[in-house]
Amino acid sequence: MAERKRIRNIPRSIRRRLREFLISTILPSLAVYKLNAVNRSSTASIIAPGGPEVSITTYGRRFQSVHLTIESIGLGTLLPSRIVLWLDKTELYEALPAPLLRLQKRGLEVLLSKDYGSHTKYYPYVSTRRRFYVPMVTADDDQLYSRLWLSKLVEANRAFPDCVNAHLAKRIQIRDGAIDEYATWKICTATTARFSHIALGVSGVIYPPGMLAALENAGTDFFKCCPKADDLWLHVQAVRAGFKVRQIAARPMHFLQIPGSQVQALWRDNCAGAGNDGQIRATYTEREIAIFLEEAGPEVH
Repeated sequence: MAERKRIRNIPRSIRRRLREFLISTILPSLAVYKLNAVNRSSTASIIAPGGPEVSITTYGRRFQSVHLTIESIGLGTLLPSRIVLWLDKTELYEALPAPLLRLQKRGLEVLLSKDYGSHTKYYPYVSTRRRFYVPMVTADDDQLYSRLWLSKLVEANRAFPDCVNAHLAKRIQIRDGAIDEYATWKICTATTARFSHIALGVSGVIYPPGMLAALENAGTDFFKCCPKADDLWLHVQAVRAGFKVRQIAARPMHFLQIPGSQVQALWRDNCAGAGNDGQIRATYTEREIAIFLEEAGPEVH
């Protein structure tokens, strides 16, 4: 009791900073130590029959740390049936670091792709096949996912197979009959499925087979409107194909980030630099805006 009282006496601002330091530095560092140890010593498979397929890409300095993300997925309570790492640089593909070579022996597939920018995360996957039988999950190369990360996505997909299910989503804001600036979009705080919800790939998204077919049919027109914003293209194709987006829990999920991974971060241009707004205007049409207006209203918890 005395210990709790002393903690409560600490100013709130200091407690907040301590918590931020714990989440941003201490916990990720401990996780990195553990995952590196697993990578060096484990021979356990990181894939298993029956799960969805995970698609991921990496670039720049993250190439040296993406094995940590993959190891975190491999420690999950549910394993994917495939994990595919797409590389768009031949020099990287031909000089895989030791951690990725070890992961290859445990089930990782490393494949060479054309450079589709941020869309390399998923487009090579959908463009190299014509039929889709299992869901695809996208992951980001700077995250350390929890043990329940994949199982929660699969549970959501089974319960809501006609939705795009995500750990983290935002609600698109409409003002004066147009889509408002990206900075005004609010993080979801409910599990309602809506066309005006957009899944954020950073925390992981599961796409049903029908959605994958729609992405394959849409081709590479993303180069014309949102070359640096894969989340926008994935969302507009979901709307056009009739798939609502659903955050799988009322509480949005954020996962630990690999220390130092944000030195090269696309969101700095897209979000902080308002780079998304021009791509939003080029991507969404009056048809999508009409759909968002039609379902406008308070979220149901």
